[in-house]
Amino acid sequence: MINWKRKNLIGIEELSKNEIAQILDLAKIFKESSGSKTEQKFQLSGKRIVNLFMEPSTRTRIAFEIAAKSLFADVISVAEKSSSLTKGETLRDTAMNIQALGADAIVLRHSSPGAPLFLSRIVDVPVVNAGDGAHEHPSQALLDLYTLQEKMGSLEGKKITILGDILFSRVARSNFWALSKMGAEVTFAGPSTLVPKAFEAFGAVVKHDLQEALADADAVMLLRIQHERQSSSHFPSLAEYNAIFGLNADRKKWLKKDAVILHPGPINRGVEIDSQLADSPQSLILNQVTNGIAVRMAILYLCTTYGQS
Repeated sequence: MINWKRKNLIGIEELSKNEIAQILDLAKIFKESSGSKTEQKFQLSGKRIVNLFMEPSTRTRIAFEIAAKSLFADVISVAEKSSSLTKGETLRDTAMNIQALGADAIVLRHSSPGAPLFLSRIVDVPVVNAGDGAHEHPSQALLDLYTLQEKMGSLEGKKITILGDILFSRVARSNFWALSKMGAEVTFAGPSTLVPKAFEAFGAVVKHDLQEALADADAVMLLRIQHERQSSSHFPSLAEYNAIFGLNADRKKWLKKDAVILHPGPINRGVEIDSQLADSPQSLILNQVTNGIAVRMAILYLCTTYGQS
């Protein structure tokens, strides 16, 4: 029985474990019943979904497009360079005009933390956060959860290491909340300039020794360096980062044999991870991409069908 009441999906931090489970359970139905009569029961036929992407995106934007079309909704994608924002129009006015044009939901990616929350207080239609600055990326965390549960079952007591640029990563923050709510133990790892001890206040374990961070991990999630959010360099060079914290064939020996590897993309091969590992049987990276469609179908369906003001 569906008991969903949220009109907007702004972040993982405010979701309950039950709400997360509802999204993942519906995503499982969508993935396992693709093209069947079961999937045809869940439709958004006649709905208009607008993807308003103010930052570059490949996986997230396309996955939301496919998700909406798979639910028989009409989908329109708008990029910053093709919008009136380049002429000085405010985000508020852009969104109000999109609503006036008949949008039934807005999926927003924006460089400013809090932009989706701001928009949700202005428009009457559901707003889905597709990534806001270094704040949150809820749909990514949900598809990561789905992928891990698909492989491991329950995440209760599992140890997940998130390695890389934690300081500027919205993925790290959303995944911390998601994994913690499902009972996993989260370790943030990387150079001290990108993984400050302050993250211990979140409840995460912070480690700067890579071998120690990988030793007992059931899964390791690699993150790229977020150059676009950094005002200054936080380490000497990419080569030095790779030399100390890059996951390669030698360091794979530090992992448990059944540990899995994830990455939200885009991958910087030869920096945070070598191609040999990115393409190895332990890698769930493409599984994440595939699962992103079903998870985003669940998000769009729940928010537009059951969401309440």
